[in-house]
This record gives sequence, C-alpha cells and structure tokens, in this order.
Amino acid sequence: MSTTTYIIIMAVCLLLSAYFSATETAFSSANVTRLKMLAEKGNSRAALACRLAERIACELRIPTYCYEASALRPERRNLAVCRAGEYEALPEKLAHAETAPDFGARPFDEGVARTGATTVGARDFLIAVNFNLNTTSTRRANAIAFDVREKGRPVREGNPVTGKIVKDADGNPVMRPGTLRATKAIGWYIEEYGIAQVSMNLTDIAVTPLHVAFDEVCRKADARGVRVTGTEIVGLVPKRALVEAGRHFLRKQRRSTGIAEEEIVRIAVKSMGLDDLKPFRPEEKVIEYLLEAEDKQKRLIDMTCKEFADETASESPAPGGGSIAAYMGALGAALGTMVANLSSHKAGWDDRWEEFSDWADRGQALLRELLHLVDEDTAAFNRIMAVFSMPKSTDEERAARSAALQEATLYATEVPLRTMKAAAKVFPVVRAMASEGNPNSVSDAGVGALAARSAVLGACLNVKINAAGLKDRAKADALVAEAEALAAEAVEAEAEVLRIVEEKIK
Repeated sequence: MSTTTYIIIMAVCLLLSAYFSATETAFSSANVTRLKMLAEKGNSRAALACRLAERIACELRIPTYCYEASALRPERRNLAVCRAGEYEALPEKLAHAETAPDFGARPFDEGVARTGATTVGARDFLIAVNFNLNTTSTRRANAIAFDVREKGRPVREGNPVTGKIVKDADGNPVMRPGTLRATKAIGWYIEEYGIAQVSMNLTDIAVTPLHVAFDEVCRKADARGVRVTGTEIVGLVPKRALVEAGRHFLRKQRRSTGIAEEEIVRIAVKSMGLDDLKPFRPEEKVIEYLLEAEDKQKRLIDMTCKEFADETASESPAPGGGSIAAYMGALGAALGTMVANLSSHKAGWDDRWEEFSDWADRGQALLRELLHLVDEDTAAFNRIMAVFSMPKSTDEERAARSAALQEATLYATEVPLRTMKAAAKVFPVVRAMASEGNPNSVSDAGVGALAARSAVLGACLNVKINAAGLKDRAKADALVAEAEALAAEAVEAEAEVLRIVEEKIK
C-alpha cells in the first residue's frame, strides 16, 4: 500500500470517527432531555427503556421508536402508531420530524434499508386472559368484547349493528369507548372446548385489575343473556393479581381478608373459575411461586414443627435464640390474627367484620415479617461464620477480614433489633383482640402477648451479645439503648394485655 493511499484511508477513517462521535453526542443529548422528563414523571422502567433505545440507535445504528409507558409522544403509546405503514413507509417517516423515530433519526440510507427500524416499550405485566361463555356464538362473544374493551366499537347511523359507520373529518371511524381502560378484547370460538370466549389483554393491571375485568365481563354478558362459566389465564400471572382478586371476592362475601396468602389465592381461583377447563396450579402459573421453586435453599420456616425443634436442639449453633425469638413473635402475631378472624366471622357480629378484618390484615403482615426474620437471623449468624474462613496471611487480608467481621457483626446486631420492633407491633393487635374480640378467645390473645414479650426480650439479649463485638462503641451503645427501651415497653404492654385477660376470665 502506497503512502498516499494510506494517508487517504486514515483521513477517511478520522472523518467517519468524527461523524459517529458527533452522532453519538447528539443522541446522548437528546436522551438526557427525554430521561429527565421521564424521571420527573417517576417512571424508572420507562427511563430504562429509553436508555436501551438510545443504545440500539447509537451502537447498532438502528432507528428506534419508544412506545407504551416509554412513549415520548402521547400518540406513540399505541404500538400500532409506531408501526404504521410498516417497512415500506419508513423512508417517508424518516423524512419528517413528526414521524421520525425517537432515537437514531436520519435520512433513509443503505444502513436503514438493511435494518429497518425497531421499537422499545415499557409497561406493567400484561395478563392475557380468556373468559369462557355458555354460548357457541362468536357474534355474542364479540359484542361483549366490544362492550368492555377500551377501543369500544364504531358509532353507526340508525341500526347499531348494520347501520352505516360514522366517520370523522379525516375519514376515520368514530369509536364509542368500552367500559374498561387499558384492555384489548375480541370474541372467538374455540374448537377444542366447543365454547365461545372473550379473549382479552390487560395491558395495565394497575388501571384495570384482573378481578375488575372479570366482574365487568360478567355484567355485560348477563345483560346479553350470556353467562361467564370460567376464566383461563394464558401464560403466567403476577401473584399480586390473584391476591388482589382473592381479597376483592372475600370483601364481597363480607369475610376477613387477613388469612394466609395461599387461601386468598385459592379463593381467587374458585371465584373466577380459573380451574373451569383444566386444573389451575398456582405453583406453575404464578411468577413468584415459580421463582421460589427455583431457589433450592432450604428455609427454616418450611420445616415442620418437629423438624424445626430437632434442628434447634442439634449440635449446630444455628438456629439459635435469635431465630427462636422471631418465631415466638410470629406465633404471637398468629394468635392475634386468629382471634381477629374468629371475631370477624362470629354470628351476630356481621356489622363488625371489616373492623376485625383490618386487625387480621395487620396481624398477617407482622406474621410474614417475623417469619422472614426467623431465617434472616440464622443467615446473619452464618455471615459471621463465613468471615472466619477468609484468608489472613497478609496485612491487606487481615484488614479486609477485620472490616468484613465488623460489617457482619453490625448486621447480626441489627437483625434482632428488627425482630424486637416487629414483635412490639404485635401488642396493639392482641390488646385490641383481648378488649374487643371474641370473648371465647380472650385467653388466646393473652398467650399472644406472652409470646410477643418473650420475642422482644429474647431478641434483646441477642442485640446485646452481638453489640459487644462492635468496635464502634458509640454505635453499639445506641443500639443497646434502643433495645433496652423496647424491652421495657414490651414488659408494660404485656402486663396491660394480661390485666384485660384476667379481668375477662374471672
């Protein structure tokens, strides 16, 4: 290669480098503005989607549109708007600012001709759901779908079915919106089952939850002489959708919602007929349950009572007093919750079901928190043990080991303090149940208070013994002082509950 040719090639490369550098700077500048706007809206998912769109445009040189929650223009929330005209319309869309992509806008060139454009969106989890109908009529199913879907149906002149479609000034059909926002729906006939269905996508379950869609489809179906016989979820579903549904149907029954999560999910399954066509197995359909199943780590709270007791009694130092304290707190919360649920369901107290349901919800939340702390306390101890296996041959290794030990010790001190705080919150529940709950269960509320006090005082001992290993004595003293204050309050709270109990059982 001649010197002249080499110089020319280098010059071209420098020019190209400058071009791409300038392009990337322009993309980045645009992105900063867009991300600032999204951050102001508090939409982190949308901001991440825009960052991805920017990378695609900058690194892969592919023009990119943002849609759904990441849309930078209101009209682009609908993916169909971004895709309008498909590939064939891309040269024209790139030529105008109002139709150009959000990132990577440039005149149609050989690169774009090869890659086309792409889209990046952000949204909440989409639920695909089919509502089974006691009809074989696709027309009836479609009518129900048009009644509820956000898009609705075209406005017609005269006859609402056969009349001429009304159009706007641009020649587009005028639509009468349906009753459910953030939904898309259509009716169809399923040969496999021999029934018609309303097939629906819930694009934002924060706007239209699953149970709201179910109730509305049932209402519209009934208005047309059709009945919803069951529901079919296509793919996976987030746990919160079923928990919200179960709580909704429990409230409709005027029953306490402060029950175990598994029971709430079962109520949702039965209420919406999710097992109408085939068995619905939450462990296979609920995202969180699938993820938990992949976590092979054995938890203490998954053991039977006997297994937990035997493990505690073994020569292993963990689980120890900290985990047991948390478990006693969980049992105290469980007893308070039990009395609340019994009171909510007591004959003659129907007008108070919601009052006791609220107490049961509080108890359930504390129960879950304290059960988590059972394993968390043992994990904190194991972190300390892991530090002792760290190397200590050099000054650097010894320094790192010492720092890790202090960090682990601080964590092992903070966990039982969290147990104390959670267990202390049990007292308002058991006190209310001893005073206002089912009088036949007042002793259960008393035992709950005893368990909560033991949890607080037991965890306090663990705070003190672990704090002794902290080099930061100011921090250690502050933690111990907080723990001792909580312990004193627990003793007084227990005594108050027991006075109420003793008075009622005389």
